[in-house]
Amino acid sequence: MTRLIDSYDAAFFDLDGVIYVGPVAVDGVVGAMSQVDALGVRVMYLTNNAARSNATVVDHLTRLGLRADAGMVLTSAQVAAVNLARELPGGAKVLVAGSQSLAELIAEAGLRPVASADDAPVAVIQGYDPQLCWPVLDEACLAISRGARWYATNDDASRPTDRGMVPGAGAMIAVIGAALGGAPTTFGKPFRPMMDEAVRRTGALRPVFVGDRIDTDIIGSCRAGIDSLLVFSGAHGKADLVAAGVGERPTHIGMTVSALLAPARTAPGDADGRRCGGVEAVVAGGVVTLSAIPDDVEGQLDALWAVAALAWDRADRGEPVDVSAALDSLDLLH
Repeated sequence: MTRLIDSYDAAFFDLDGVIYVGPVAVDGVVGAMSQVDALGVRVMYLTNNAARSNATVVDHLTRLGLRADAGMVLTSAQVAAVNLARELPGGAKVLVAGSQSLAELIAEAGLRPVASADDAPVAVIQGYDPQLCWPVLDEACLAISRGARWYATNDDASRPTDRGMVPGAGAMIAVIGAALGGAPTTFGKPFRPMMDEAVRRTGALRPVFVGDRIDTDIIGSCRAGIDSLLVFSGAHGKADLVAAGVGERPTHIGMTVSALLAPARTAPGDADGRRCGGVEAVVAGGVVTLSAIPDDVEGQLDALWAVAALAWDRADRGEPVDVSAALDSLDLLH
């Protein structure tokens, strides 16, 4: 059997919604990652969460039973610090509107973190901080309005937790954007710096990125020219997949990271019909229907891949189709 992972020399993984949700590992992930490790594939965990330090993430992963060390984890805060050190003169003052961990990384990069616009910072860096206080945003606004360059670790609008979705760094950035207009230079997914840094650190020639969000993970992979696997253990689901446009579509789909150990799905066919596994998606009168409704998750994923391939083909031709009934029938997928 040829496994999906056999085509790649490295695998990059998002964390929230892929490896864990809140403090809890996604079902089956620990065993699957053990098998990936046994194959000798280079592994790197990439997270846009800038509030947690590299060491905290490593500790979390190891407590879940995963192999991890500092060199296997890359946070958007680390990428921001590396890039700011390249762009700003040594010792430059940077107002940190984020966690203590982010401030420490800025200092380690040879820059001087400050907390007030009156310190005349040359730059502002925003990052997710679960303890954010409103006066921090006031100082960031004041500094930017006085000419400081505006940066952000990432711009995820939301963040998955074991209790549900909560505001992410993007919501905090939007506060300043609403007040001043414009947008920051951003380093995390879907922007290139994070993917480029992961490739640089691993030396990967054929990496695959595994993520649960189209707006960060999949678009980021597309922009970097990296193949991707969208898993349905986190934020985005079947409707998001089918609605994805050019430059937003994953190379593969699976329920969890275990899909790396199974054969890659294919959906051959044409603009009138696509087949994956034992299911065919066909279009008639602008409506997509399925030849069968599988009663298992893997079968429904096959059906979904056929629907997505057909819908994308039609959309790219300027002939959108109605997939609502087909998607509704795949009731084991969110």
